Amino acid sequence: MIEIDVGPSLFSGFNLNWHGIFSFIAVGAAVILVGRWARLRGLDPDDIYSIAIWAIIGGIVGARIVHVVDNWADIYSQRPSQIIAIWNGGIGVWGGIIGGFFGGALYAWRAGHPIGIIADITAPAMLFGQSIGRLGDIVNGEHCAKAADYFLGFVWTHPYTNARSCPTGWGDQLYAQPVILFEILWNTAALVIIWKLRGRLKPDGMLFVLYLALYAIGRFGITFLRFDRIWAFGMQEAHYIALLVLAITVPLLVVKARFTGNFATVNGLGAVSKNPRSGRRRKIRN
Repeated sequence: MIEIDVGPSLFSGFNLNWHGIFSFIAVGAAVILVGRWARLRGLDPDDIYSIAIWAIIGGIVGARIVHVVDNWADIYSQRPSQIIAIWNGGIGVWGGIIGGFFGGALYAWRAGHPIGIIADITAPAMLFGQSIGRLGDIVNGEHCAKAADYFLGFVWTHPYTNARSCPTGWGDQLYAQPVILFEILWNTAALVIIWKLRGRLKPDGMLFVLYLALYAIGRFGITFLRFDRIWAFGMQEAHYIALLVLAITVPLLVVKARFTGNFATVNGLGAVSKNPRSGRRRKIRN
């Protein structure tokens, strides 16, 4: 079993929590990576940083909306003034991903930047950043999970851990499923796939679509181990968002995506050299 005896705040008496710290590092790392990779596709990093501002704003708004909707009946219907109190905590990762995409894509479209190319170089950075951000969830004891009776079970022992509100995983209670660890491992596996396919999955934008599909598959399965509010048919809000994402991304991949395996080399992140002896392309098959 894995015991975590770390408080949710970095400093005693000062509300600088680990979730916020790791989220800041995650966003910063993702923006820096996309800015560096942009040069390999002939894009100006300054344009990426401008897009990132609107993506972050959209991500914050989207993450808050998803959280509020999921907790409307229990919290926000009685206290609507708390809807905008994001400093008190409460975000949804799905909302951050979707809101961030629309915020960044809208700005890129208005500025005349290639949305598909930018989305593709963002995909691996997203998975990397999400994994970093989730480390804060582990330290804080967030996301209640079902009981575990094997060596990877988590228990938080710090007196101020957020896990105190969970039925498992705190003090002398039952150990909890390491749901966030599972998500990090899934994100890492998805990152390997995305990295291998950079520059080889066309048309532009399909790599980002694949990222959304892969994350949705993993999140759908892992969410069954979490204790969140049940919406219907034994499934939580994250389940239904994942199903909606899959209903959009899978048909897109089947109809539009194709491998461009006729490349001799892949230079950097998606910059390619064509093999002049072959122009054949083969489609993705399920």
